[in-house]
Amino acid sequence: MATDYDAPRKNEEELNEDSIEELKTRRTDKQSASVDEDEAEAADSYELPGADLSGEELLVRVLPAQADEFTCASCFLVRHRSQIAREKNGLYYCKECEG
Repeated sequence: MATDYDAPRKNEEELNEDSIEELKTRRTDKQSASVDEDEAEAADSYELPGADLSGEELLVRVLPAQADEFTCASCFLVRHRSQIAREKNGLYYCKECEG
């Protein structure tokens, strides 16, 4: 919250009056009795802009691991062999997991 240091300052009595007035207005405000909506239900009703993709299937071509790649036994990401930090029992671990 920004503070205007040039504005005249209120004395303690005026501050107490303001806080009492705020309390009175808060007391008269009614709180909502409704419960927050479930996130899953809200996500189902949300529609992305653009075309309807609900009937589409994604086709992804998966390549096998190349000769210069390995799969980290900790994070299971495929990485370049230059990222090998340790080998234990035939399993390779990347620098990020070992670092």
